[in-house]
Amino acid sequence: MPGRTPVVAVVDDEPPVRRALQRLLRAAGFDVRLFASGADFMAHLEGIDCVILDLHLPGMSGFDVQDALASRGAQIPVVVLTGNDTPANRSRSLANGARAYLCKPVDDKVLLDALRPLTSALH
Repeated sequence: MPGRTPVVAVVDDEPPVRRALQRLLRAAGFDVRLFASGADFMAHLEGIDCVILDLHLPGMSGFDVQDALASRGAQIPVVVLTGNDTPANRSRSLANGARAYLCKPVDDKVLLDALRPLTSALH
């Protein structure tokens, strides 16, 4: 029996980044939901299988989103995608449960390779 199409959320405050990731992910066979803020994403968790999360967002930061997911017991795998790579950000993201930590600009193959193991059970 074929599985369902994995749903990947993209949480980034930059519209061009959201659109580019949407095109890439759809072409790779994912269903994509876009969010410009962490708060908007947290209000729409239903049906999300994985999230690509920017760290620096208006209001609720990516770190705040990771904390909120953990406090709710949400089992949504997180792939951090940041333009502000620092050892502290990397360490904190991974300590908070991120399954991958990637830097902008990200190579398409690297991002898709990070997502596939997190969503492969659904295909």
